[in-house]
Amino acid sequence: MSENFDFGPLILDNATLFRIWAPLQPSMILQLETGEQHAMQVVDGGWHHCQLPGVGAGTQYRFRQPDDLAVPDPASRFQPHDVHGPSEVVDLNAHTWKTGEWSGRPWEEMVIYELHVGTFTQDGGFLAAIDKLNHLQTLGVTAIQLMPLSDFPGRYGWGYDGVLPYAPDSSYGRPEHLMALVDAAHARGICVFLDVVYNHFGPDGNYMPNYAPLFTDHHMTPWGKGINYDDKGGKPVREFVIQNAIYWITQFRLDGLRLDAVHAIKDDSEEHVLHELARRVRQTAGSRHVHLIVENEDNNSDLLLRKDGGDAEHFTAQWNDDIHHVLHIAATGETFGYYQDYVEDDANLGRALAEGFVFQGQHMPYRGEERGKSTGNLPPTAFISFTQNHDQVGNRANGDRMSSYTAPEPLKAIAAVCLLAPQIPMLFMGEEWGAKEPFPFFCEFDDELNEKVRKGRREELSRLPGFDGDNVSDPVAYETFASAKLDWSRAESGDGAKMLAFYRSLIDIRHQHVVPLLKAKRLGPGTFQTRSGVVTAVWTLANGTELWLAANLSGVQAAAGDIPEDSQRIFTFGQTKDSGLGPWSVIWSLRHQN
Repeated sequence: MSENFDFGPLILDNATLFRIWAPLQPSMILQLETGEQHAMQVVDGGWHHCQLPGVGAGTQYRFRQPDDLAVPDPASRFQPHDVHGPSEVVDLNAHTWKTGEWSGRPWEEMVIYELHVGTFTQDGGFLAAIDKLNHLQTLGVTAIQLMPLSDFPGRYGWGYDGVLPYAPDSSYGRPEHLMALVDAAHARGICVFLDVVYNHFGPDGNYMPNYAPLFTDHHMTPWGKGINYDDKGGKPVREFVIQNAIYWITQFRLDGLRLDAVHAIKDDSEEHVLHELARRVRQTAGSRHVHLIVENEDNNSDLLLRKDGGDAEHFTAQWNDDIHHVLHIAATGETFGYYQDYVEDDANLGRALAEGFVFQGQHMPYRGEERGKSTGNLPPTAFISFTQNHDQVGNRANGDRMSSYTAPEPLKAIAAVCLLAPQIPMLFMGEEWGAKEPFPFFCEFDDELNEKVRKGRREELSRLPGFDGDNVSDPVAYETFASAKLDWSRAESGDGAKMLAFYRSLIDIRHQHVVPLLKAKRLGPGTFQTRSGVVTAVWTLANGTELWLAANLSGVQAAAGDIPEDSQRIFTFGQTKDSGLGPWSVIWSLRHQN
């Protein structure tokens, strides 16, 4: 699918049109890496154009300002020598797709698998990831979610410090290699989502403020000035970001996007940039199944509103940290930091499962303010649940996974709750076999920024008890990055193979029994009760079928759950008797209408 974009090089018949929006500069020069220089024509709206005949894919170039500062193309399609180097013209339409008829999968079928391309395999690239797709297909995964790929400085990083949103990071391979990964995933029935960052730019390699009004003083974010979505000259900035979202969906045929920290995207326009982005992406996608996910610490349920027919008005679903927190506390007993706000009410686990958000307008002490809005009109599929993800593992001092400090029974119990609940489940890479490798925060900048990162990381973790600042992994060391690479051999034998078989069985039950019940047009929240240590929850799904859960997520004997006698058990874990539920016991049942 080919689309016209305002930003980046436009390949024509036997020529290429180079373009840059630089309203803060009176002139710009196109500089090829061969040494050629060409004056660019000033066009209305602050644009500078230069069309060169006989120039095409493979050409490397920069733009030179009057002060001699040479900058990469802000919409570069590829940076072969990282963010400070030249941009390369890439013909994205040259790729021959093998799965041209692919139109995606319905949302209720999603079992998401979050992965970091650089640590997913030892080779750490797009092509190497293809070799693991058969594993994911057999596991029952129906979507992979890639952590951010936009070109970031250095050889390694989480990706949230990207500065060139249109260029897949060269440390993972070329754009064509990403296309090959998407193609291979689609051939196996697996969707591909991408984590995108539209709330800030990284601190190293962002040259745009030199020639364009990228930021505004009207809004502040945790990273500094807000992106200029609504101030003077902000219209092209909005287009730069919205067209980027469309670019990933069309040029790389991605099945959806996960928008990072949307609570930090400030916009006072009549139509918020988030609403416009969602509207235009869906218009472009047409009949394709394209899904839009948000991370939103504010728990603003308005972004998840449904139309009368049940389709999403704006965004399909939200990562639900609340359900992670209550499951984590249950399995580990940890109550430090933000977990403290989830331990005082025994109903929190049931509320998170049945209603999505724990905080729906109540005061949250950790934040020092009210948080969240009601979820009473939302289906369970508006929430993505998980027991681990990159944030929750990486927020720990050394990125240690739950499997390294928690016994298998609690881990299996919370996995059984997460994977069979009607919310959309997400796994974090390696979780399915109980991987022990950590996933600490890592990045690579210049010496000055590296030291700032070290200092900032120590200060951030100082809020958590037990961390004195000296036992924190060095976030900029190569060894920290290398420690996060998965050891796939552990999935093939011993405890790893047993855990993998357990996960496969759960996901198979989900596809067989739960997914068909999520296909109803209008679903509502569930109900719950907590009694004597047991959480019982029930959801009314398609055709009036009720999905029942009884769970004892503790290490002690508890009272029996209240699952109806005429229900059909689809999964049982732990010791379950009429007299009670043993430690770490979970029962899932279906009750069909007569």
